[in-house]
Amino acid sequence: MPSPLPPFPRPLGLFTPLMAQQSETLVMKEKVMSLSGNSFDVCLANASKQPVLHVAGEALSLSKRMNVSDAQGRFLFCVRKRHLQLHATFYAEDGEGREVFACRSRFKLGGSKFIGTFVSPASGKQETLVMKGDWTDTSASIVDEASGQAVATIYRNRWNLREMLGGQQTYEVAVAPNVDMAIIAAMCICLDMKRNESK
Repeated sequence: MPSPLPPFPRPLGLFTPLMAQQSETLVMKEKVMSLSGNSFDVCLANASKQPVLHVAGEALSLSKRMNVSDAQGRFLFCVRKRHLQLHATFYAEDGEGREVFACRSRFKLGGSKFIGTFVSPASGKQETLVMKGDWTDTSASIVDEASGQAVATIYRNRWNLREMLGGQQTYEVAVAPNVDMAIIAAMCICLDMKRNESK
């Protein structure tokens, strides 16, 4: 399980109600009976197992659309793949079709690198998050590019029974206080989508 992270000094994200109030660990568990093969339940890793997000993939979508809603079922955004790009590129649209987040891969020797960008509603400035790690390995980190501070760490146990028998992924993601859990989950979804493409 990932270690707790220190607080980020200011709110970082798009969805204020989903900002971590303390260091939180999310468990992103792929649904076994999903028709699309790409649906996740996201809950807190504490004793309550409180649901945070629901991610539902669309089986017949050319852009590999993944709809993300909060625990009450309110639509937040959908993650889609942008076609005809040199590097794998994904983006998130809100309910009105506006792009609110983009995530693109970059080549990194011996691993993978993803860059996520969005405009902060609080400051109006662009924020950049960088994810580094080898997704076929067991861990990755997401850092705020401007400060270099880690805002999330990802752990994947490749040797769990669910993955070995059914191919269902389970990720544990530590999120720093003041960081939007939905944005961190979106970056994990993008990386998982890219990983599934390379199978």
